[in-house]
Amino acid sequence: MWDLTINLAASAIAGLAVWLAQYALRRRRLERKRKFFGLAKDAQCTFYVARHASSPRVNSVHRLDMAALMELSMIAGDCGSRPEIASFDDPPSGIGAATEFTVGGPGTNPRTSQHLRWLLPGVTAGEDGKELLTIHVGDRAFSREAGVYEYVLLARVFPPNGGLPVFILYGQTAPTNQAAARYLAERYSRLARDHADRAFCLMLRIVDPPAYGNSVIEFVADVTAEALRPPAASAVAAAPAAASVSAAGSAATVIPQRDAPEQGKMKK
Repeated sequence: MWDLTINLAASAIAGLAVWLAQYALRRRRLERKRKFFGLAKDAQCTFYVARHASSPRVNSVHRLDMAALMELSMIAGDCGSRPEIASFDDPPSGIGAATEFTVGGPGTNPRTSQHLRWLLPGVTAGEDGKELLTIHVGDRAFSREAGVYEYVLLARVFPPNGGLPVFILYGQTAPTNQAAARYLAERYSRLARDHADRAFCLMLRIVDPPAYGNSVIEFVADVTAEALRPPAASAVAAAPAAASVSAAGSAATVIPQRDAPEQGKMKK
């Protein structure tokens, strides 16, 4: 009887120890996830969704963009946060007070256009014709190859004065937006190890959409440095002025353009 009591007590203690260890592991994983996304229990996060590019209805949203929002909503739900959906035509709001997820390119989501201008100055979109869907990062161009590759830029950036992160999912098509959301949800732990609390900007692409839809997504390049660096337009403009000074016989010192300041880290 005494041996049975000891065995039962030992089993109970072992079971409790295993439960506590698993609970602690789940808590650590949850805290790492919250830290990476800048989310907290009962905190609000905002989703900015793009309009449907080919729909005649002004407030229409592509079903795969809605699927992307569902992926992101699951992230928020896991962290205990409250998502709020903002339309592309909602009045502008501040930045940094709440984690933000922006889905869609600058042509269909003005919020993306604003973020590219101020937070990712090295990223621009094609203007018309075949270039319309091309994503330019620095001097590199990522063009859609119909039926072969479609690209999506996935970035985490921070407001200039600090604050919570902004996640940008800028895809050439709605399927790429959803693929980026799924990539973020499934691989955030790897991204956290690689980038810690720093900004990052990655180029991804889906492969053979007619055969696989958006289920096969692959990493293309880390374009963080190029994306955060403003275009060297001022250097081009300075060239005629420098030539003019030289022709006049005056000595001039050309000061090279400074790179963009390092993106702020996540506020603790």
